[in-house]
Amino acid sequence: MSTVYRFRMLSDENDNFIRDFEVPAEASLLDMHDFIIRMLGYDPCITSFYTADGEWQPLREYTSMDMGMEPDGEHPMPSAPMAETKVADVAGNEHDRLIYLFDNLNQRAYYLEMIEQKSPQKGMTYPRLQFEHSPAPDQYDPEANEQSGSIFDEMMGDYNDFEGDDNYDDEY
Repeated sequence: MSTVYRFRMLSDENDNFIRDFEVPAEASLLDMHDFIIRMLGYDPCITSFYTADGEWQPLREYTSMDMGMEPDGEHPMPSAPMAETKVADVAGNEHDRLIYLFDNLNQRAYYLEMIEQKSPQKGMTYPRLQFEHSPAPDQYDPEANEQSGSIFDEMMGDYNDFEGDDNYDDEY
């Protein structure tokens, strides 16, 4: 193993949800999918990764099952199997983005950005969870998700109570 990529995973369903995880560059997208499912405690499911541009617009699909689809009028986006695609093939540069669609029926997804490339640490097993905050959105029920505000609001809570000193006079 020569390089490890660290990804940050976010959810548009829960602003508090964050996962940072590290995966070998030579791992397949299917390996990364299997790790994500275990990390989140989800049941096995049919999913897709999409490469995405800077605006999170999908560019190319990578499916957990080989769909054998070539771009045409009905399916304009090219598709490739996860098992045949290495992580390094889709995210070789910092800030490369992936969309992980885990609920095809309801179009629910996680947003991944590669935030660091580094050499593996001796004695460390990869892939591995590096940081987590807040529970993962429910796999089956989007309404069951924690909606307790953003992590920024949570962290800045101590400062929000500051009202100032009413005795202070800034007029001279």
